[in-house]
Amino acid sequence: MYTNYYGLTNKPFDLIPHPDVVFLSEVHQEALAILKYGVVDRKGFLLLTGDVGTGKTTLLQKLINSLDAQVHVCFIANPTLSESEFYHFLAAEYLLEDFDGNKAKFIINFARFLENCRKNGERVLLIIDEAHVLNQQLFEQIRLLSNQKHEEYGILSIFLVGQPELNDRLCTDRLLPLRQRIGIRFHLNPFLKDETVNYIMYRLRKGGAQRLDIFSKEALMVIHEESKGIPRLINIICDQALLSGFAEGKTQIDIETVKDTVEELHIPGEKTALPLPTKVPKKELSKWLTISIASILALILFMVFISKENILLNETNLSDLFNNIRELLIAKGAIFWERYLKL
Repeated sequence: MYTNYYGLTNKPFDLIPHPDVVFLSEVHQEALAILKYGVVDRKGFLLLTGDVGTGKTTLLQKLINSLDAQVHVCFIANPTLSESEFYHFLAAEYLLEDFDGNKAKFIINFARFLENCRKNGERVLLIIDEAHVLNQQLFEQIRLLSNQKHEEYGILSIFLVGQPELNDRLCTDRLLPLRQRIGIRFHLNPFLKDETVNYIMYRLRKGGAQRLDIFSKEALMVIHEESKGIPRLINIICDQALLSGFAEGKTQIDIETVKDTVEELHIPGEKTALPLPTKVPKKELSKWLTISIASILALILFMVFISKENILLNETNLSDLFNNIRELLIAKGAIFWERYLKL
């Protein structure tokens, strides 16, 4: 609609990812290099996190397109699968015998597949996007999948990709064996101010722009401020601003147009103008600390009460109680560290 008006050949801020329109900021270039390194250097597990809209999936598509036929790739975009569906998917993607529900048979076939890949100098890559929604059972199956004979070790690389809460999901005793196998961790940060400007200029060029001053310098600064440097939000703001500018007959998108656009995009009930990743305020942090300390004190008082009142618990129940309390405190402490204290 607005493309001809602004001298464009196509919509430069389309939300649908295009393999040939990928802007790589410095941090994205580093992330891509690390992903490639994870494939070729036998690192086993790799963990990539980033907030919603920072370009994780686009980066993965860029990686997959850059790999040659020597790498067998299975990309799981929606990991809300049952255990049986998971093995069905793997068998189909790696061209193995159809999974018939016999896990032992699948493991044997998969081991043979890895052995053939080793003999042929090939690699196997399993990428799980949106891994933060994986259930506990699938996390365990993925870990067991990586158990290989010494000769085949390093042939299989597993990339877990998701939002920052993926770290929280992994912070339990049950998943300690999996955490210990993660050889590389990387967090994808949003764009800096200059990167936001460069990103918009890049997208305009890819859209066939004959001039690059379609957005005023001041408007570009507001776009960065409102989007917090998140590529998906930048696209949404810019696309809507161009549409508004066209409707109003403006040859250049100014601050007023951008601010009006952000206001129009605001979803009722959202605390911020745009759907941004939430940061815990100091009041919330204080509240969380208070609740945590109160919970610990309550547990201590409960144990004292049991001791003083001579309440009898058999050895098994008492052991289970202590283990549950210990696991809960460790998990909550790790989550608290990841979310609020880790720099």
